[in-house]
Amino acid sequence: MSRKRLPARAAGLLMPLILSIIMTLVVSAVATVKNLGLHDGFAYHWLSAWVMSWVIAFPTLLMALPLTRRIVRALVHPA
Repeated sequence: MSRKRLPARAAGLLMPLILSIIMTLVVSAVATVKNLGLHDGFAYHWLSAWVMSWVIAFPTLLMALPLTRRIVRALVHPA
């Protein structure tokens, strides 16, 4: 049984969605450990920090992508 896949046009939204989830999970975990250490309430504090950071990071990533693409195009030779 094969899994259904999204159409190619979804990649433009799916890439920043997945990237923002991974990056904010890692960064919020590091910041939470640094500020509070590992303790019994770590998961709660980490996940609440992650939700807040993701809500900010995802729209920021969507807005920054066009500028980032232009900067990268200016810095590299075309294929």
